[in-house]
Amino acid sequence: MGGALHPTIPEGTVRLSDPRSLRAMAHPVRLELLARLRSQGPLTATQAGALVGESPANCSFHLRQLAKWGLVAEAGGGRGRERPWRATAAATIWSAAGPDQAPDRTGAAAAGQELTRALAAWYVERLAAWAAARHRESPEWQEAAWMADVALPLTAPELSQFNAELRRVVEAWSAKAAARGLVDGTRLVQWVTWTHPLPDGAGAPHE
Repeated sequence: MGGALHPTIPEGTVRLSDPRSLRAMAHPVRLELLARLRSQGPLTATQAGALVGESPANCSFHLRQLAKWGLVAEAGGGRGRERPWRATAAATIWSAAGPDQAPDRTGAAAAGQELTRALAAWYVERLAAWAAARHRESPEWQEAAWMADVALPLTAPELSQFNAELRRVVEAWSAKAAARGLVDGTRLVQWVTWTHPLPDGAGAPHE
């Protein structure tokens, strides 16, 4: 996620390597709670429950699990389920291959892959929700939204360069959006990308 759109939205990155922390995050409710805290600022379990369609008690439980691994923290003020929580960083990174320094590299690799799969499924669910509701949006927003794919013949170094160029564009727009904030006419827009090698002989469906 890019720069802050709210004065209490965090910056920086949390790096996960412990298999238990990776598995703790690999839960759809926790992924949704973390996304809400990162994009909307501090929320209580009651407020979060209303946003994600879960009970305050369930949200409180999941927030405490995220807090164990430093992904969220108490924001101060309130009591019980009316206690606000904040995200501790704007992004989370991990290695699906398992970091060399992890005490249990094999376990970290499996947990990292589990989290990667959970996050991919979460993104796809959000895209499906947009597709189902798209007809209710204005023509302007329907036309502005974009989905595409392409299969490119690249070497591994070229793919790294391709990703770096995309990141530069996203970082520039993130800085611009953060400086302006949420004002009339703006909405939070999610940008998601995957770049990965295809199985031999596989192509892109839009080619």
